[in-house]
Amino acid sequence: MFGANFGLENTRKLAALAGNPQEKLRFIHVAGTNGKGSTCAMLESIYRAAGLRVGLFTSPHLVSFRERIQVNRQLIPESELVRLVEEIQPLLKQFPADNHLTLFEVVTVMALKFFAELKCDLVIWETGLGGRLDATNIVTPLASVITNIAFDHQQWLGDTLEKIAGEKAGIIKNGIPAVTATDEKSALAVIEKFAKEQNAPLKVVGQSSSLSSLKKTKKNSTGKMPVPLLGAHQKINSALALATVEVLQKQIPVSEKQIEIGLQTVNWPGRLQLIEKANGQKILLDGAHNVASAKVLREALEKIFPTKERTLILGILQDKDWREICEILSPLAAKILLVPVASERSANPKELAEICRTANPAAEIFVCDSLKDAFAKTGSRGRSPHQNFIVITGSLYLVGEALELLGFSPAAENERALNEWSSKPATK
Repeated sequence: MFGANFGLENTRKLAALAGNPQEKLRFIHVAGTNGKGSTCAMLESIYRAAGLRVGLFTSPHLVSFRERIQVNRQLIPESELVRLVEEIQPLLKQFPADNHLTLFEVVTVMALKFFAELKCDLVIWETGLGGRLDATNIVTPLASVITNIAFDHQQWLGDTLEKIAGEKAGIIKNGIPAVTATDEKSALAVIEKFAKEQNAPLKVVGQSSSLSSLKKTKKNSTGKMPVPLLGAHQKINSALALATVEVLQKQIPVSEKQIEIGLQTVNWPGRLQLIEKANGQKILLDGAHNVASAKVLREALEKIFPTKERTLILGILQDKDWREICEILSPLAAKILLVPVASERSANPKELAEICRTANPAAEIFVCDSLKDAFAKTGSRGRSPHQNFIVITGSLYLVGEALELLGFSPAAENERALNEWSSKPATK
């Protein structure tokens, strides 16, 4: 019932039945393989610092479904979510019985309706999957942003970087400026070709890029602006966000000071999120769920947290490249705890353990029944808690569960189950 239906017809029809709320809003549409959420969070924070009322639409959620729809970083109230569901249900009856809308299609229109009702000045609008046929692609944005292109969701987006890039580039609209941080040459060539066909000005951002419209001070050179999010990859995400702000300066002016405040105060949980418990133990949460993001996590661990006493808690979905993710991450830990992800799509921890044992024969490796069980096994004999550095990764679903168990996010009656979906055939 919840599936992923690749096509825009149903979403367009539902939006029309709801009064086409997207026509009352301005958007920055963000697609890409990794870094979408972080880039969206930076853009939201910058424009909020500039005094705008900013809507933020992202997925999946870590704990509460309400995370998906936010205004000025306030989660949509539960009562408003209930009201929107009630108002949208009669509209769904105008679709034939054999053409059920997916959860994502419905929530996309609910978000548009909510943002329009609150008269948001700008909406930071993240794609769900791909771009070209994603439900979010019914909007015409002020700018189209593509973070990067890497392998993920190949079963739906294509088995080459060129095919994946073609799907992501589908958010580029005729004459609308586009910005990308894609550095993979074959993928960038596809994006450049698509932008040219759409007569869309394209700005390509690199880590060394700097903003022509802002003073080239040390603090404001791209990648130099202080961002509280950990990891070298956030430099390129901040470069992309800053370039997007530059492209839109004439339409939405933002001062240097507002940009600085926005970046300094950005918050995006579950991505290289460091938690320190009262007993001194440090836990790093990162939703690395594909090969590219696993490599980014490995680099961050080696550079930022070079301790040898790492405990890795790893849970991955079956439809991901779990073998390669295990091979990338397992050599970094002295102790590895394999857990199931709370999803029907979870990879078998026993199979993960086999790969980890081959990749890191020296590590202590345990198969656990649950994340809670893994936490009970994290102690290091003869060592104090602050010497035992724990990394929890492999899936954003797992990170969300960890935040709940650690008490850093309120339980939401297992709303993580609302992240579940499977695909349906693509429609035009």
